[in-house]
Amino acid sequence: MSKPIVAIVGRPNVGKSTLFNVLAGSKISIVQDTPGVTRDRIYAEVDWLGHHFTMIDTGGIEPESDDIIIKSMRSQAQIAIDTADVIVFLTDVRQGLVDADSKVADMLRRSHKPVVLVVNKVDSFEKYMPDVYEFYNLGLGEPFPISAASQLGLGDMLDELISHFPETEGEQEEDDRPKIAIIGKPNVGKSSIINKLLGEERVIVSDIAGTTRDAIDTEIVRDGREYVFIDTAGLRRKNKIKEEIERYSIIRTVTAVERADVCVLVIDAQEGVTEQDAKIAGIAHERGKGMIIAVNKWDAIEKNDKTIYKFEEEIRRILSFMDYAELIFISARTGQRLPKLFDMIDMVIDNHALRVATGVLNEILTEAVALQEPPSDKGRKLRLYYMTQVSVKPPTFVIFVNDRNLTHFSYTRYIENRVRDAFGFRGTPLKFIIRERKEKG
Repeated sequence: MSKPIVAIVGRPNVGKSTLFNVLAGSKISIVQDTPGVTRDRIYAEVDWLGHHFTMIDTGGIEPESDDIIIKSMRSQAQIAIDTADVIVFLTDVRQGLVDADSKVADMLRRSHKPVVLVVNKVDSFEKYMPDVYEFYNLGLGEPFPISAASQLGLGDMLDELISHFPETEGEQEEDDRPKIAIIGKPNVGKSSIINKLLGEERVIVSDIAGTTRDAIDTEIVRDGREYVFIDTAGLRRKNKIKEEIERYSIIRTVTAVERADVCVLVIDAQEGVTEQDAKIAGIAHERGKGMIIAVNKWDAIEKNDKTIYKFEEEIRRILSFMDYAELIFISARTGQRLPKLFDMIDMVIDNHALRVATGVLNEILTEAVALQEPPSDKGRKLRLYYMTQVSVKPPTFVIFVNDRNLTHFSYTRYIENRVRDAFGFRGTPLKFIIRERKEKG
């Protein structure tokens, strides 16, 4: 199910990052343990009273500035606004209402999105409330006073925020057509692949940063089966601020991945696999999506009998955290192997939703334990009692043991490999949850 998207916008130095970090809590530092995932987070998963949403932090908006970096931040903030379901407009009680706030408010009104007006740095409600009332002049409704640094007033603000979440969300999700997100860096040929699969040129590719909104959904029917392809194109590199643009292209990736069953990571064969590819792959990996790596522009590479093996080796090395991903070499320009890509998508969709009977799983577990003894520590031995599958997308298994502390990562990996040997599960991550069950008597 797709989570609502919340964007925090406002002028520079009003405390956006502080609010972002407070709401994201410790989750931000946890994700950095995933290989290939950036520590420089501009999005985070937030949970408030059972409501889950994805929050985006934006660069500060300076409405009138010719500075190229400020201009870039402004256009990236616009992308976040276009992408969001609800916008938090953060202002600063210490600086008071300034002209730039009114200009940002105009920008937000044009978006026709719900806006929650928040006045930050209100460390004392008694002292600052008269100044808070001044923000009614923005014409965006009631201002919510908070102090991000002191964590005051956040509950009321979050209650207001979730009241704007789309109520029809659950109904919309009844659409059970497979959803495939085409992800990757700018200019690797994501839109071209969809155009080729569709068999017609669509007005998707653009050279202006941010002209394509958050993502474009394309319906494709093949052999009577309907698919929804989610294209994350749009952020075209027009100026020198490559890092800023790439950083914000992550926003688009997160929102597309959130909705998808399977992700196709497109890599440019001429450029090779890069750190940015690893960051993008990490987003799909974190969310447990089915995964295909498509190396595009393969027709443009001079090849000998070793080229493909060297390329594959390099991809597997850099994206070692997702060794389950399927790999295919294609050309969107010539259509080379695109039919095979469709067959691979079908296979990964099926594997991502595959269920295995409990009896069969426990046969595999018994055999695995017999072949390789579980680890022990100070005379205490790990016992594995029972394994069952609890969910799909991704396939998730619970293993009941006598002592979780004895369950070494490498042994869980060994069990995973035995399950994969038996059922394949190609293209999909597997999740294992270890639970303790007290020994009887």
